[in-house]
Amino acid sequence: MRPTKILVVDDSKLVHKMYEVILKEYPLVHALDGVEALQQLAGHPTVDLILLDINMPRMNGLQFLAHVKAHQLFRHIPVVIISTEGTEEDTLRGLKAGAAAYIKKPFQNEAILEVIGRLQAGTPPG
Repeated sequence: MRPTKILVVDDSKLVHKMYEVILKEYPLVHALDGVEALQQLAGHPTVDLILLDINMPRMNGLQFLAHVKAHQLFRHIPVVIISTEGTEEDTLRGLKAGAAAYIKKPFQNEAILEVIGRLQAGTPPG
């Protein structure tokens, strides 16, 4: 399944610009924190993939992920955490919270495209 709309949740405007270049063939919806991301989800019901940072103001990524996975309309949306927090413990915490994959920043563009490709194919990201 090819994502029809991707929600990018990160407090760095530079990261948002990078995603615009890396994912230029995908429609993107942007949010700078978890609170704004919940508002964007409500306004964009066709979002079918979320790229999520952890460290953000107001509502961090793990708090946002908990809201998404607890909500009947959103729990099916795959969430890929992309964060500077990349210890084994951080990765396990994110995956246990419901993330489909975890990528550590700084990342290679190909890593994001590969994870999206695996999600499209229904193959668990490696």
